[in-house]
Amino acid sequence: MVRVLWVTAMALAMTACASVPRQSDAQRLALYESHAGQPVGNFRFFGRLNGWSPLGDSALAVWTRPGEAWLLDLSGSCQDLAYASAISLTSHMSQVSARFDDVVPLGGGTASLRIPCRIAQIRPLDTKALKESERQLGEAPTEQRQEPAQEPLR
Repeated sequence: MVRVLWVTAMALAMTACASVPRQSDAQRLALYESHAGQPVGNFRFFGRLNGWSPLGDSALAVWTRPGEAWLLDLSGSCQDLAYASAISLTSHMSQVSARFDDVVPLGGGTASLRIPCRIAQIRPLDTKALKESERQLGEAPTEQRQEPAQEPLR
């Protein structure tokens, strides 16, 4: 009897984990791109980020304030981005500019080298619409997995 309860509990736990969909980097990038505005030349930056999210090895989103975020497309692959525990942005006169400033991944990867990644394009993000889309994706109905019938233990 204990074995049946343990197997049932494990099956329920695996079903719960399987029902939480994980998006690929390409899917997350597509979601962010769908909520990005037209490219801008720069944005104001006072040296402190409110958050950031890598979107593959050639794009990331940065939050400069709770309701203000930017999609940064990089000029090429930024290998250390996936391993970074933090990032820094170069800026000049309190502005981060496309084709002039860099994202610098910190920690992990080749952290001692701190290879900068050039920002090719900057687009503002509609943070309210993005959060709503993410919420809806989290609530999307998932198909319940059918567990095989178990034979009674003897």
